[in-house]
Amino acid sequence: MTQILNYISWDPSRFITTWNIPFLDRPVLWYGFFFALGFLFAYMVFQTLLKEFMHPYRIRKKEILKMAEKVTLYVVIGTIIGARLGDVLFYQSPLDYLNDPLGIFKFWEGGLSSHGGVIGILISLWVFCVRYQKKYPMLTWVAMLDLLSIPALLAGGFIRIGNFFNQEIVGTVTTLPWGVIFGHSADGGPLIPRHPVQLYEALFYFVFFIVLWSLRKNVPKMYRLGKTSGLFFIGTFCFRFFVEFVKSPQSALLSKDSALDMGQFLSIPLILVGVLLFFCEKRSLRARSVKGH
Repeated sequence: MTQILNYISWDPSRFITTWNIPFLDRPVLWYGFFFALGFLFAYMVFQTLLKEFMHPYRIRKKEILKMAEKVTLYVVIGTIIGARLGDVLFYQSPLDYLNDPLGIFKFWEGGLSSHGGVIGILISLWVFCVRYQKKYPMLTWVAMLDLLSIPALLAGGFIRIGNFFNQEIVGTVTTLPWGVIFGHSADGGPLIPRHPVQLYEALFYFVFFIVLWSLRKNVPKMYRLGKTSGLFFIGTFCFRFFVEFVKSPQSALLSKDSALDMGQFLSIPLILVGVLLFFCEKRSLRARSVKGH
């Protein structure tokens, strides 16, 4: 009992208020609050980076803001659809949806995959670039990835804090003094100290956000196409690969004897994407902007 008292006990309410959202008749969750807050701050950072990138083209500020809103809309839709389908395809048993196929689309009931969200963003950005290629030829797919990688880290950090409040994506058992005993963990596990992997990830994302922001501002080579997004994919998903070792199994599709879990399998191709972006793109964003001007 004495040892248990040395750990952190965590069992907050998942609801911010006791009243429901009008018309939707759904409660306000801490997870939803941090999700929205993360996207808000990410949008503000994206605006700043987009204005900087578009400056040589002498495009009006109003037009840039409209452009940022359009991109954000595509990203939000891609994130939600990709995250939901990713959870269904990579983490849930197909038998769960045989009796309720429409349950696949109930993203508000939980079950979102960050890897699926990333894939959804990649596809939505490709759709945006194809649709607006003539109007915004300077916004190539790789340029968009560079501009969104830094704000994506900010959003990811806030989302993981939301996961912590929601007591989901919990870690494995630990004897470390910062182990957390989740009162009502999403996996229904026992009241034992676990790694607060949500906070590990949130801290990493916030620190990596500062690192990439500083590199982009102070290292001229980071303006080359693919450098920022390449580092983002390599750093983020290398970290995701290793943090999965202290994370409770999430996927119903893998056996307990599997050498790697689903998050690690999904991180490997995204690390390779980062390597290709970082080493294969040589042209400079700044050079392209000056030339376009």
